[in-house]
Amino acid sequence: MAEHRIRPIEPRDDPAIARIIRDVMTEFGAVGEGYSIMDPEVDAMSEAYVGPTAAFFVAVRNEVVVGGAGIGPLQDGPADVCELKKMYLVAAARGHGVGRRLMEHCLAAARAAGYRRCYLETLEHMTDARRLYELNGFTPLDAPMGNTGHCGCNGWYVRDL
Repeated sequence: MAEHRIRPIEPRDDPAIARIIRDVMTEFGAVGEGYSIMDPEVDAMSEAYVGPTAAFFVAVRNEVVVGGAGIGPLQDGPADVCELKKMYLVAAARGHGVGRRLMEHCLAAARAAGYRRCYLETLEHMTDARRLYELNGFTPLDAPMGNTGHCGCNGWYVRDL
């Protein structure tokens, strides 16, 4: 069985990661305004996550992109807080530690960029994702931080780096 590799996103990955984001968001009913599926960056993730304060990684198996996740500044949030963004995996890649490994790469990049805390938003019914976040040190919040524009999200977490 082939191993999942984690690597920085490349422009050639943009169509695959856009499809994964749209497919997973649709799978969980997160379609329309207020969800990240509508973010303009979805079609050009390799361009959106560049510079010293952002990073995006893809998970690849047999040279096929099966998921991704990134970090970047929290819009209208404290300067020392980043956001874990666009963490999505195809169904076949879930439950194999790929999400945890993607998150570890993102948190390491966040530390290297000088962030002190990491925030994320999710959906209440994404129970496996929430369990992953909680097992990895994220604690639930009662309200969102910053201004991500994702008013459809109803689960908010933060952790120290």
